Amino acid sequence: MGAQTTDRQEREYYELRLYHLYRGRQQTRFEAYLREAWLPAMNRLGISPIGIFNVSVGPENPTIYVLIPHQSIESCASVWTRLSADAEFQQKGADVLNTPSTDPAIVRMASSLMVSFETFPRVKAPNFGEKQKGRIFELRTYESHSMKAHRKKIEMFNSGEIPIFIRAGLLPVFFGDTLIGPNQPQLTYMIAFDSMEAHDKGWATFGGDPEWKKMSSTPGYTDGEIVCNISNAFLRPTSYSQI
Repeated sequence: MGAQTTDRQEREYYELRLYHLYRGRQQTRFEAYLREAWLPAMNRLGISPIGIFNVSVGPENPTIYVLIPHQSIESCASVWTRLSADAEFQQKGADVLNTPSTDPAIVRMASSLMVSFETFPRVKAPNFGEKQKGRIFELRTYESHSMKAHRKKIEMFNSGEIPIFIRAGLLPVFFGDTLIGPNQPQLTYMIAFDSMEAHDKGWATFGGDPEWKKMSSTPGYTDGEIVCNISNAFLRPTSYSQI
């Protein structure tokens, strides 16, 4: 069994936002808002590191994915109120904040709220050294047919699957249990690679790991019992992403 985190206060909450955009001016305009106004203001609130990604392979492109770590539910609930009191944010973000209905900055925003896993309580930004600019992120979502099955899959991660990921070269960024969002019950996690070759090698190593083979064939832990759907997307970080 993996070591458990006993202090639940150390666990983070994650908001995952998806900004759906039109190509062209709208996308350029909104990215400038994120880079020059929103991200610095969030950092001034003590919220970091924030991941901002474009879709490399996945649905509804262009969509900007934003991963926001919070230290508490209260932080998540109060963030807009605190941003509204930031004069610099209001000034630098005016082009998007004050946009009329005839010239919207986004098509729509979707959002989900997650709590981190006990054995991976904090978001981790990868550091690939000289290969940092080429990093790729895979965002994966596992849906289950019941809450009992969902909890069993989270137990599987907490009891030994995450160390197998790390050993295989699947570098975790976060693991989140979805509290509010679509298609529940579900969990979402993100892993990072310095190249697509490293991605393919990591998953091949993971699939051949003897401990994983034993765990995944244990009654109660097999995919057929606890996972009914898996979806994934490949994301590229923006030049100003902090993850």
